Amino acid sequence: MDAVPSSLPDATDAHSDQDAAPVFTHEQIRRVVVGILLCILLAAIDQTVVVPAVPSIAADLNGFSHLSWIVTAYLLTSTVATPIYGKLSDIYGRRALLLPAIVLFVVASVLCGFAQSLMQLIVARALQGLGGAGLMAMSQAAIADVVSPRERGRYQGYMAGTWGVASVAGPILGGWMTDYLSWRWIFWINLPIGIAAYLLSNSALKMLITKKRPARIDYVGSALLTGFTTAALLVMSWGGSEYGWTSPVILGLAAGSLALLALLVMQERANADPLLPPRLFANGVFSRGVLIAALNSGAMFGATFLLPLFFQLVRGADASLSGTLIVPYLGANCIGAFTGGQIARKLGRVKGLIQLGIIATIAGFAMLATIDAATPPLISTLYMLVVGLGIGVVMPCSLVMIQNAAERRDVGSATGAFLFLRSMGSAVGSTLTGVVLAGQFAAGVAQGGITIPVDLGSLRVAPGATTTLDAATQAAAHAALAGAFHAAYAICAVLAALALLCTWRLDDQPLRTTG
Repeated sequence: MDAVPSSLPDATDAHSDQDAAPVFTHEQIRRVVVGILLCILLAAIDQTVVVPAVPSIAADLNGFSHLSWIVTAYLLTSTVATPIYGKLSDIYGRRALLLPAIVLFVVASVLCGFAQSLMQLIVARALQGLGGAGLMAMSQAAIADVVSPRERGRYQGYMAGTWGVASVAGPILGGWMTDYLSWRWIFWINLPIGIAAYLLSNSALKMLITKKRPARIDYVGSALLTGFTTAALLVMSWGGSEYGWTSPVILGLAAGSLALLALLVMQERANADPLLPPRLFANGVFSRGVLIAALNSGAMFGATFLLPLFFQLVRGADASLSGTLIVPYLGANCIGAFTGGQIARKLGRVKGLIQLGIIATIAGFAMLATIDAATPPLISTLYMLVVGLGIGVVMPCSLVMIQNAAERRDVGSATGAFLFLRSMGSAVGSTLTGVVLAGQFAAGVAQGGITIPVDLGSLRVAPGATTTLDAATQAAAHAALAGAFHAAYAICAVLAALALLCTWRLDDQPLRTTG
């Protein structure tokens, strides 16, 4: 069935499309979901497969000094573009935005594989991020187009499972291809997956009816959002590493980001068709929902950052083994997402599920804040399972909640705002835990009376590990490191606690059974 554009609606019919939401058969939904899962796999695996290849890329392209930009370039463009995709898709339809995003992502992947310098690779990664933003935003919005909010949690579980599989398989696949083929293949592998995703999505999304409406693109809002996001992410990427937190560069970027944010709010309130409609944030369920998602994402990425580092620095594991050891956490995340979706479908509400998930997350981080090198592996695995299950329940349920609260005309914008703020939350979480870890370690080292330079980047103080430190210094460093991880896990628990606070007096709206 081809898309049939409707006639332009009157302004007085702004809400009428809600009642005219089409109903899709299970077979039609299945076709859309299969195509979307490939898009999610394409975007998700690309964020993890590159990690083990970074040293080989640096050696091959002679670019050790700016390696972080391989990740930062993708993060910047994908975060900025996400809400823009969401808004445009509300105007022109999901298929019209998703297909070009797939093409851009695949072409950029090929360019990454052929890069002959680090700068070429960084530029190609930035283009790849522009495509990747469309893959994620359009996939989530398309699900909202064909599945009612009450049934949506079930499919969000499948999507979370796909993301989890990619998270586990990505580093393994990336390491294998780097060792036995070439790091370039981690980008070229996207070509066949992208072609399959394009063909399936092109066919499946034709059934979505595009209700075109007159609209103006908010170019000023887009520019302000781009500037604010870029400045904010650079503060979090460069602060404490490239520049000191009190350096003129970081302070200037921070001040600039706040000024651009203020201008963005003014622009969106004054614009007749804003990029981020203020009516969305005036909805208490939506505004609290995206804040819950951002805080939960901050805690999730804090754990993703801390756990492999803990196994390397405290337990003495190598990089590949540390990735394997966090599989229980990633697997529990997928199980939590799937189970939460199924329960939400039966209950028809998500507030209680979100609260239970957050409470489990807080408890899990509190338990992780007690482990050290002597903790039995079974115990640490159990604690990771608790954290993973809790976080997994919250993320898809919070997305369903905000899509359920949004009007049908705003589903794309609502999804884009959700993913945008979730990305910002992820950046805040990983940055905050990194700062706390390094700061607490430095304070612990000073308190332990260690007078020689000891830093996190080269230290391994697990019992039996080979170090250049004498026994007394090694013991003091070990105590400082354990305390630093305890403080960092506690910060993740605080982020989750703030998310729980956001559920206070949250309206527990029943999930709609129509699109």
